[in-house]
Amino acid sequence: QLPLVESGGGLVQPGGSLRLSCAASGFTLGYYTIGWFRQAPGKEREGVSYISSSGGITKYADSVKGRFTISRDNAKNTVYLQMNSLKPEDTAVYYCAASYSDYTWVIRVDPLEYTYWGQGTQVTVSS
Repeated sequence: QLPLVESGGGLVQPGGSLRLSCAASGFTLGYYTIGWFRQAPGKEREGVSYISSSGGITKYADSVKGRFTISRDNAKNTVYLQMNSLKPEDTAVYYCAASYSDYTWVIRVDPLEYTYWGQGTQVTVSS
């Protein structure tokens, strides 16, 4: 079984909302900084949002700032990505990734720094 499993993707109309979940199994997610990445057909993987292991620090790509919100519940071993005001250009496979951190304030934006990845969940924004 995969250590990270994403869920919550689907088909939504422009302007709609989706909430993605990333659940960890077999390890304590509270020791890891988390990143959400996405990849559209024919395009490179891009970072969407990041959150430190404590949840106290968050970062967003300019393209989603003000529309997406990342959060985590370490007691539930789960990270979330709330996506509002969705646009067709948000269509992609969304991946959750985890990177071990010795410090609670660490944010990592380079995908090469992430060790564990989920299987991805498809988000399609279309009318």
